[in-house]
Amino acid sequence: MEANIQLDHNTEHEQEQEDILVRGTALNGKVRIFAVRTTKLVQELQRRHQTLPTATAALGRTVTAAAMMGAMLKGKEKLTIQVKGDGPIGKIVVDANAQGEVRGYVTNPDVHLPSNEAGKIDVAGAVGTSGFIHVIKDLGMKEPYSGSSEIISGELGEDFTYYFASSEQTPSSVGLSILVDTDGSVMNAGGFILQLLPGLTDDEITQLDGALRSLPPLSALFSQGTEPDELLSWIAKDVQIMETMNISFRCQCSRERVEKTLISLGVEELQGIITEEKKAEVVCHFCNEAYHFDQDQLQELVEQIKK
Repeated sequence: MEANIQLDHNTEHEQEQEDILVRGTALNGKVRIFAVRTTKLVQELQRRHQTLPTATAALGRTVTAAAMMGAMLKGKEKLTIQVKGDGPIGKIVVDANAQGEVRGYVTNPDVHLPSNEAGKIDVAGAVGTSGFIHVIKDLGMKEPYSGSSEIISGELGEDFTYYFASSEQTPSSVGLSILVDTDGSVMNAGGFILQLLPGLTDDEITQLDGALRSLPPLSALFSQGTEPDELLSWIAKDVQIMETMNISFRCQCSRERVEKTLISLGVEELQGIITEEKKAEVVCHFCNEAYHFDQDQLQELVEQIKK
């Protein structure tokens, strides 16, 4: 269920597939399942941040989980995930919302480690095995919801599974896969979240556990062209599809927002930048977009403050 390196390249058809998420239920509504393809999303983040393979896999797994967690929200609700481990990648920060819009970054994109003992990308080595996952949900209320749990493996699939059980009291199974080629390109990406709701019998739980244990590696399924709705059927019988939605990269930054940030620095600070640097460049952490301001543009912002 985790990332590894494979030499074969995607077919042109696979590269053209859009990222989609499917939400379904099974066993008479006693099981909730999400499955998602995030290949284009992870490719876009890799391109923007120029992440090396191990960093790509770690960021990719986190945004894949975030896309599905965002689909659990409603309306204009949104969430932020922070993975803070003791590994060299530093912090992973991802935003997602109920519309399927996701963005994210890592502190150190230049992390690539040798394969682990299983021959797969060593995400745990990059993330670290000690630290926390923090989830902040903006549900439109006065105070945001905040939950956290310890990192138990650093592989992230297990860590999000533990988060749901310990912080949200929802028994879950999380599978995440990012397949990265030897040249660093993203071949396929996706995952699933299965959640157990009240009313399940022991036999039904055993049945689901058996299905998960017999599930082929996600990277193999995605390489074979398995669609997210087909993945649901691999995991549980009698699945009812409740919703299908597009998943995409989207950043909320804009030149207008950057201008407001610069204005918030005040006249004295901006005047100092004009005198010493004669220009300013502001780079968004999430999308790596750079906004440039020359001396005249900075002076215009100073005049706006003075008005």
